[in-house]
Parts: sequence; C-alpha cells; structure tokens
Amino acid sequence: MESIKNVELVKKANIYFDGNVTSRTFIESNGDKKTLGIMMPGEYTFGTNEAELMEIIAGEVEVRLKDSTQWQTYTADSSFNVPANSSFDIKVKVITDYCCSFIK
Repeated sequence: MESIKNVELVKKANIYFDGNVTSRTFIESNGDKKTLGIMMPGEYTFGTNEAELMEIIAGEVEVRLKDSTQWQTYTADSSFNVPANSSFDIKVKVITDYCCSFIK
C-alpha cells in the first residue's frame, strides 16, 4: 500500500454531484496540491482551472477530454492528463478511487 508522508490535510471535504464524488485536499511538503477521492458510478463533467494528472487507483472509468470525440478507458494503476482551463466528461463504471495532482 502506497502512503504519503509529511502532508498538510485540509479537513473540509470536497463534495460534488449530490455526494456521488468526494475528495480531500492535501498539500505535500514541497507545496504540490493533490486530492484523494472516491467516485460512485455515474456520468459527470468536471472543469479545470489548473492542469491535472488524474490517477485511477482502483475502479474503471471512461473519459472524454474537451474537444475530443474519443472515449478512453482507464482502470487501476492508469492515469490521464487534463489541460488547464478545460473540461472532461467521465463515465464511472464501478466505485473508483482516484488521486488528482494539480500541475503548476
């Protein structure tokens, strides 16, 4: 099991889509901001301000980036990048555990 040490944890949860997507924000000792969360099955659209690296820890999703017609499948131990000031559609097939890293 991978662990993350020496972080600052933000206590307030991020809750989206009537509680179907939740996460907690933490800040690593080098200042990098990340979230760890859970997505329940469903279809969602997320907007981005900063570029993001989305790591799928467990589960299965299909993702379509803004301006794309292609859906890509991601499962455990895979990831995808989302540009800054963009969006993506996601179809969560099973309960999915994820980590989102905000890219400076």
